[in-house]
Amino acid sequence: MSRSLTECKNCLQRFKSHYPYCPYCGQKSGHQLTLGVLFNNTLSNYFSVDARFFKSFIPLMIKPGYLAEQFVQGRRLLYLHPAQMYLFISIVFFFLFSFISRNQVEYIDSEIKKDIERSHRYKDSINKSVEANKNFTLMSDDSLTALTQAPKTDSIIQPKKKKSSGGFFDSFNEMEIDSMLRAGTSDEVIYRKMGMTADDGFITKRAYKQALKFFKSKSGGSILNAFTDSIPLAMFILLPIFALILKVFYYKKGRFAHHLVFSFYFFAFIFAMLTLIVIANLIWADFPGGIVTLMMLSIFIYLIIGVKRFYNQGWFLSFVKTTMITFVFLSFVLPLAIVIMGLMAFLFY
Repeated sequence: MSRSLTECKNCLQRFKSHYPYCPYCGQKSGHQLTLGVLFNNTLSNYFSVDARFFKSFIPLMIKPGYLAEQFVQGRRLLYLHPAQMYLFISIVFFFLFSFISRNQVEYIDSEIKKDIERSHRYKDSINKSVEANKNFTLMSDDSLTALTQAPKTDSIIQPKKKKSSGGFFDSFNEMEIDSMLRAGTSDEVIYRKMGMTADDGFITKRAYKQALKFFKSKSGGSILNAFTDSIPLAMFILLPIFALILKVFYYKKGRFAHHLVFSFYFFAFIFAMLTLIVIANLIWADFPGGIVTLMMLSIFIYLIIGVKRFYNQGWFLSFVKTTMITFVFLSFVLPLAIVIMGLMAFLFY
């Protein structure tokens, strides 16, 4: 008995209507777009939450180097793709970390406001004290003015005016800038007061503008936000650099793509551990620092075991190379990335 044919809406190929899936492209037959279908497709296509993730997560956590070994050997559909694994776990981490960073932003902003209020109260009290005792002193008005404007012993309350050095913020005085802002002085006049000149380059002028923006908003938390927002991009840059370091130490152990696979899974494990730490701190405010230290130390131990399994070398050689790789990455690559992120955060927050 012949069966009717239906046309796939994805590839436009015709096949027997009783097939649940298109034999040409794999799309489900009679696929109706509903809210549930849309949500499921979003998760599966962009976050790859399927059976492979749950099948891959436990080996990722307890069998260092195993997933990378399996993927390189050709078992690439049994477990989740390394880039997908890294992407999903990192997204979960940054989502949870945003709750902690938000609290830090609020704390920083509140402390800055308290310092500003203390500074203003201190200055007002000095002015009132001088005025109250003006008739009982022999000092001239110019001397009194000089006294009220003299540098305070507390550098936090009254920052010292920088001497001319030809660098950023030449002749810079925070109290003067704050007073000019309250008086409604134009930005151009304030820039000149801060030391910016027409001959300064783009980066220098940008730094002055961001400094003035900070004085206007009194929000140091926005800089922290910009810094944390740059971390995902930085990690995508650091990851291939880490793979390149592996390639240098294991130049005879496969192509660069092999080292990149190992790096994706290793960084996924790092974010998984960081996610557990964030969850623990969100649930338990006084989560013991000793446990956090052990969890961070486990990352180094994980790398040793993973390197030994993936590159098939002895324990001693794996330990030595892992130590050297970690030293190079933490001593040179990571600090440089942090400096760049800090500069980018300040210039573009």
